[in-house]
Amino acid sequence: MSTLFIADLHLSTERPEIIALFLRFLEQEATQAEALYILGDLFEAWLGDDAVQPELQEVLTGLKKLTESGVPVFVMVGNRDFLLGETFEKMTGCTLLDDPSVVDLYGTPTLLMHGDTLCTDDVDYQAFRQQVRTPQWRKAVLAKSIAERLQMAREARAQSQAHTREKSAEIMDVNAQAVEDAFRQHGVRRLIHGHTHRPAVHELSVDGKNTTRIVLGDWYQQTSVLKVTADDFSLTPAGQ
Repeated sequence: MSTLFIADLHLSTERPEIIALFLRFLEQEATQAEALYILGDLFEAWLGDDAVQPELQEVLTGLKKLTESGVPVFVMVGNRDFLLGETFEKMTGCTLLDDPSVVDLYGTPTLLMHGDTLCTDDVDYQAFRQQVRTPQWRKAVLAKSIAERLQMAREARAQSQAHTREKSAEIMDVNAQAVEDAFRQHGVRRLIHGHTHRPAVHELSVDGKNTTRIVLGDWYQQTSVLKVTADDFSLTPAGQ
């Protein structure tokens, strides 16, 4: 048996082929897993649990079918879908997971993160993240009409795309010191995260201890899936 990890699917009505691929993944590969962890940005945008776009309803149904089959699914919010809430949990049977969280994977304590908090060189983004994660901001946004929230999401996406074009790749990647600090703070030797869309396995030495940072890829070109067993792990495209 294995435990599966994915991140940064960015599911949206504009990419129906990725929705279809994810549904096949839920119906096939995921049914054989002990658990599935989704480490942020499952959706390109989430307007609130009360504003599910009809085209995304089949994703919720697919998740519900998987959890009802006995496979637990844990979802960590990302920088695009941080308005996921308790109603989403009820609709899907998934469990929302705190960022960061430490889980025991076959005897190895493993730190799970979306990964955006590790990108500390991107000062503007970190300030934005702090603002939109407050209960006051969340309450104010969810009080708006769905049409207003949709417009906000469109504007935020345009700003994000402009931000990405203007920033260097180094600024938007993780900060080495932030990674080391995360290992120290949580007392682990393995970290799994997404966000950067740069799938890789990094072997590091932190305070003389060997550590491993596994970065999940996105579901634009990579359809990255991490499979962890008691003896090993592999990072491959979905369905392989």
